[in-house]
Formats: sequence, C-alpha cells, structure tokens
Amino acid sequence: MAKQSIAGFSSRSKTVRMKTWKPSISVVYPMFNEEENIERAVHFAEAVLTDMTSDYEILIVNDASTDRSAEIAAALARSNPFVKVFHHERNLKLGGALRTGFSNATKELVFYCDSDLPVDLTELNRAVHIMEFTRSDIISAFRFDRTAEGPIRTVYSVVYNLLIRFLFPLRVKDINFSFKLFKREVLEKVALEAEGSFIDAELLIKGKLHGFKIVQFGVDYFPRNRGTSTLASPDVIFKMIRELVTFRMKMRHEIRAARVSAP
Repeated sequence: MAKQSIAGFSSRSKTVRMKTWKPSISVVYPMFNEEENIERAVHFAEAVLTDMTSDYEILIVNDASTDRSAEIAAALARSNPFVKVFHHERNLKLGGALRTGFSNATKELVFYCDSDLPVDLTELNRAVHIMEFTRSDIISAFRFDRTAEGPIRTVYSVVYNLLIRFLFPLRVKDINFSFKLFKREVLEKVALEAEGSFIDAELLIKGKLHGFKIVQFGVDYFPRNRGTSTLASPDVIFKMIRELVTFRMKMRHEIRAARVSAP
C-alpha cells in the first residue's frame, strides 16, 4: 500500500523553489570634486552589484568638478564597460546632476547614493528584498543616528523634515538622505524639475501624489571623512528653501486634493 503523501502531494513530486528576484539596476553617483572618493565608490558598487544581478550599470555624473574627478571617472569608464560618465560643462548642483543620471538610466531599478558612501552599499541588497516583499515602488532609507554629521547639520535636517511634513502629505523620515531606490517607471510618471537639493523631496512628494508606494528602512550612517561637502552651505540651503516654496505654490491644488481624499 502506498504511503500517504503529506498535504496531498505525492512523495515523487519535485520540490518547488521560490525564485529570487534579480532585477537589473542602474546606480547613479552625482559627483562634484570627489577625486578621493569616486574610485572607491565605483569599486564598492561593482562588488555589491555582481552578487545581485548580471545586468547593471554605474552612472557617474561629473558636475563640472575642478579637481581630478573627471579624469579618474573617465579612466574608470575606459577600463569597465559597466561604467558610464556624463560631464556637465557648468555646475548644475545636485538636482541637475541627478536629472542627468536618471534620464540616462536604462535598468528596471534606479538607485541613487552620494559618492562619499554615507552608507554600506550592501544595504542595497536588503532594499531590493524589501521592495519585493512589500510590493513597493520606492525605498527611502533613513539614518538611525544623524548626530554624527554635526549639531548644525542635524538641526538643519530636523527642521527641514518637520517643514516638509507640515507643508506636504508625506510622512517620511530623513527625506534628504542619499539612499533612494525606485522603479524606473516612477521616472516615467514623475517629471523632476528641482535644480538643487530639493530634488529628494520632490521625488518622494510627486511619487506619493502619483500613487506610488513608499517604504522606509533604517541604516547605519558613516559621515564623510574625505573631501568636502557643499550640501550644508548657506547658498545650497537658501536655494532648497526657495524651490520648496515655489513647488508648494505650484502644487497647491494637487496637495489639497490629496489631503481631502486621504483616509
């Protein structure tokens, strides 16, 4: 007499294995005067990506650097077919650099991170798994501890995040942290216009208004120890606030409608 199979399956049935999602990925590095960081950033990205997928690209956007960044990036592209470099003749700031990178991304997923690597890039693998598990469209990381960047920038960050929460229907921590993974279809629906650092908020706000699902997770933060950041300069902050106000006025009807329809 044949033995009864468990849960009605024959003992001869083959084991069904879950397939791991291995999407193609575009990594975008905006770069301004990162001669001490860009080579390391590319090597770390390649080491992580080769374990995740066979189809990837690393896009470096040289935003009119005045040091050896352009030379180093060009050499990396010549020696590695997965690396592409785009050069700006004049400095277009973070927004301009990211728009160039995003518009040239060709893969299923697009990932953006600063080239000084404020986070362990192995977190990208976790972000992809979270995106698959939660069926989300955008993954935005937040830092467990922001105080390592110094008291002034920490205060700037807290105030800015509170301002975004007050003005827009978006509940996201650490909105300007440079770890964002999203499906390329988001870029097909969301037209990004910001020139400066407001582009992080613009991406998430417009993504939310278009109905894309945003999920967050926490990561350890590693402050810059090479090169100089310009993201906390008065000019950058003033431009970010100016773009925020302009954007709020332009999108006021869509924002009002989103708040009315919110449960």
